[in-house]
Amino acid sequence: MEFNIKQIDDWQKVVEEILPQLEHPILLLKGNLGAGKTTFTQFLLKNLGSEDEVNSPTYSIVNEYSTPKRKVYHFDLYRLKNVDEVFDIGIEEYLDNAFLCIIEWPEVYEEELYGLKYHTMSIHNNGESREIGFE
Repeated sequence: MEFNIKQIDDWQKVVEEILPQLEHPILLLKGNLGAGKTTFTQFLLKNLGSEDEVNSPTYSIVNEYSTPKRKVYHFDLYRLKNVDEVFDIGIEEYLDNAFLCIIEWPEVYEEELYGLKYHTMSIHNNGESREIGFE
């Protein structure tokens, strides 16, 4: 699936299209700084029925949100230098106990996902709009 959005409210349309396609408990979010990864997550959590305030997990590394379906964990692996640091935060336990794990900057951990089913969303901010790919 591909989308091109030009304003913040367009994220709602993206979420409405993607939500029925979410079949796997892991969603990798790729994109440059300021691309809209956390903004997408805010819209997604709202549509999943969460009443929690959604913030970027840049410094906390992981944020936990409640939804009627179970817990959603939102990771930001940007500051982690290697896969050992990812394991140190206990990511496997989160993956095993979540309805959904949203992972921003997943590259440091992506090789470890081999054999698991997950979705990938890429967001490219070209200045005037955002080009989004979802698989």
